[in-house]
Amino acid sequence: MLRALNVIAFCAVLVIGAPPPAAAAAASANVATVALHRLFRAEWQREMREHPLEASADGFHQYDGSWANESLANLAREHQEDLETLKRLAAIDRSQLDREDRISYDLFRYRYEIRVQGYDLKTYLMPMNELWGIQTLRTLTHTLRLRTLADYRHYIERLRTLMPYMDETIALLRQGVKDGMTEPRVVMQGVRAQIAANIVSRPAASPFYAPFRKMPTLIPAAEQARLRAEAKAAIAQAVTPAYRKLQQYFDHDYLPHCRTSIAAEALPDGKAYYAYMVRKYTTTDLTPHEIHQIGLQRVAEIRAQMQRVFDQIGFKGTYKQFVHYLRTNPRFYYKRPAHLLEAYRAAAMRVNPLLVRYFPIWILPRVPYGVRAIPASLAPDTYPAYSVPPAGDGSVAGYIAVNLYKPQSRPKYDIQVLVCHEGRPGHQLQIPIAMELKGLPEFRRFDYYSSYGEGWALYTESLCGQMGLYDNPYSKFGYLDWQMWRAVRLVVDTGIHSEGWTRAQAVRYFEQNTALSTQNINTEVDRYIAWPGQALSYMIGQMDIFHLRQKAKQALGPKFSIKDFHAAILEHGALPLTILNHMIDRWIRNRQAGKPMRQSLGM
Repeated sequence: MLRALNVIAFCAVLVIGAPPPAAAAAASANVATVALHRLFRAEWQREMREHPLEASADGFHQYDGSWANESLANLAREHQEDLETLKRLAAIDRSQLDREDRISYDLFRYRYEIRVQGYDLKTYLMPMNELWGIQTLRTLTHTLRLRTLADYRHYIERLRTLMPYMDETIALLRQGVKDGMTEPRVVMQGVRAQIAANIVSRPAASPFYAPFRKMPTLIPAAEQARLRAEAKAAIAQAVTPAYRKLQQYFDHDYLPHCRTSIAAEALPDGKAYYAYMVRKYTTTDLTPHEIHQIGLQRVAEIRAQMQRVFDQIGFKGTYKQFVHYLRTNPRFYYKRPAHLLEAYRAAAMRVNPLLVRYFPIWILPRVPYGVRAIPASLAPDTYPAYSVPPAGDGSVAGYIAVNLYKPQSRPKYDIQVLVCHEGRPGHQLQIPIAMELKGLPEFRRFDYYSSYGEGWALYTESLCGQMGLYDNPYSKFGYLDWQMWRAVRLVVDTGIHSEGWTRAQAVRYFEQNTALSTQNINTEVDRYIAWPGQALSYMIGQMDIFHLRQKAKQALGPKFSIKDFHAAILEHGALPLTILNHMIDRWIRNRQAGKPMRQSLGM
């Protein structure tokens, strides 16, 4: 079903071609290999320097006291360096590389071509919306390593120097207004409250002060007192004034100039912009209209499956009445946020002992993960849950962030499937495994392709069904409702951005086809408006992984092992779907030839 993405059509030669004569090949390959890995190391250091928050979160601490330079001039300079990097890569003879380095070469080229295309379409002029941006930095303390005196001093340095970073962000927004690259007004209204949550009268009440309330005992008490005083001063003198400045600009200048349209295609060069977002997030060349049609078909298929569960429950009424019953019956909801949080944690614990039945022990990640509440100031405008990966060096555990806002809108029957997606065997399995692949270049360990990562997480929702975790008809219906949710996304995202749908039309389609609460539906529709294309990656990726699994089962027969298949999907880190297909084809051939698992993977 999936066709090759044009910019990575090179995958057809991934495993083709005989090696050159041995002696000449060894010398030539060595030159090419050395040059390739020298480029990888240099560019990784540049990426860490240019994106210090990501560097800190990934466990690279050389730039822990810094912010990114987001000035227009610096972004233009980085763009020129990206173009130069592609030239340097093209000068390396790909044919002289070994198989794994060819994959790395192709992924590196794809990574930089996507960056260049994004710059040309001015994606950098929309640096904030209700989902992310400088106003959401209060969650920074959840992902930073704050253990030593040096860690705290670096963090305080960031607080002290926030204003230049804020000025650069405002300059990007201002340029976006001039160029017509603004967010839709409907999804920016909630940003006001997000900004306001960072403006406090007492520094100790600031979310940025949270790490100082309880500090590691290895830091002497006198030093702790000094750090607290310095943090309060930095918040009062730098952080709060910076957010006041943003609030003033946002309320009086930016929000009034936000566009009233919601479609990405309404932007300057909007058709190209949305086509780019679709390619970026699906890693295919499927058109928006093709995806829209796939979504309509999947909605119909899942509706038939839901009807069978509905019949099993024996509800006396129509499907619409059943959905109303689920949305309004108090038995399906917790009254207290604390009880909802406990239920998420219990659901996570149910999965862990079952993993060894579906994954080889050697691939399971060593780093743990937990469950946390989404900050109250962000919860009304964000997802039911999301996954925050661990630090790349294992110094900070990953976690599922769960939304406890209005627990009466968050059904019990959704909890297990949500945990499987965001926790394990979903994101909190796949991402840590990639981070722990020490034999790969750094950019591959930390790269992320949405169609792969979200496709995997959606696939694991079904895997949890195989594990027996949906042990009553309502939890099975919850699982199917989440499958329906992702199928509806294919229809709604393309409907909004390419088919001329209104927001009301998108909400109505959700209401007609899912059991999601009104709160969740409105949040979801606004998410698709704010983040074009990303919602397409889930179902497109899952469908491809299921296709590959069925293909492997048919080809291998009794040799097929679900554990080995999962290892083959995960062992090379995140991949565009086209490359993933070639990797699994190679794995199937090697398994047919009787090669052991690790050799089949090309280890």
